[in-house]
Amino acid sequence: MAKRQGKGPTPKAEDRHWHGKRQKARAVKSSKRTGTPTVGPGSRPQATEPARTGRPAGARRASGETPELVTGRNPVVEALRAGVPGSALYVTTDTDDRVRESIQLAADRKIPLLETGRNELDRLTDGSVHQGIALQVRPYRYAHPDDLLKGKAPLIVAVDGITDPRNLGAIVRSAAAFGASGVVVPERRAAGVTAGTWKASAGTVAAVPVAQATNLARQLKAYQKAGCFVAGLDADGGTAVGDLEVAAGPFVLVIGSEGKGLGRLVADTCDLLVTIPMPGKAESLNAGVAAGIALYEISRLRS
Repeated sequence: MAKRQGKGPTPKAEDRHWHGKRQKARAVKSSKRTGTPTVGPGSRPQATEPARTGRPAGARRASGETPELVTGRNPVVEALRAGVPGSALYVTTDTDDRVRESIQLAADRKIPLLETGRNELDRLTDGSVHQGIALQVRPYRYAHPDDLLKGKAPLIVAVDGITDPRNLGAIVRSAAAFGASGVVVPERRAAGVTAGTWKASAGTVAAVPVAQATNLARQLKAYQKAGCFVAGLDADGGTAVGDLEVAAGPFVLVIGSEGKGLGRLVADTCDLLVTIPMPGKAESLNAGVAAGIALYEISRLRS
């Protein structure tokens, strides 16, 4: 891959001061792997490697996706309040206070207002309950995974198995709060940036880039070659995330879903599996909550 302008050469992994720690961590992880999920009970699914498509790791999804439509008076006004980027507001009537507020919010943000008939809006929304209003959301422009390698010690959050856009939004919000360079999501069978993600992130999706990886395990290996240490959050991890001193350097934290946890290939790719000690009675944490706690501990180590 051609070197990007404005960035110096990234040191090889073996030139990093913690390279020996990675080798030791891998040996420890190999001896302690039990197949337990990332942040919840149950067994880790025996996933097989996704079929290779010939596209490079981290390739962007093809452009020209169908725009998302948010329908209904409450959902539309809440989306506009949260700063969800709209490309058009379709309205059949302005007799409701929420519709009038939506029109004003759209006008303030220079979103085109399109008056339309109910039959036409029925067609646009494929017959869903729209209450006479719909917001067309611009397709999100994903970053390239390599764009997240910013600075001497980038902090990247990778998510595996997260299918709820609200969970993804919560993770992006935590990433923004604790100074992460960006978030990487799998291109397939995973949540992407939708209106629900924008709302759950409280608009921080505009400040923290989200990248898509065609194959997450291969992308993690690419980050390792670029000099990053990769740690996966796992209920049976051998090291508490707050004790991971190597997190002060170039670092990737991988978050799995509640229940299923990290996929086998992703977990095997990680240099080390880490955990959040929980002395209480809860058996698991929501993925968004777990990400927030882990990123707080990591930011403390990096400060």
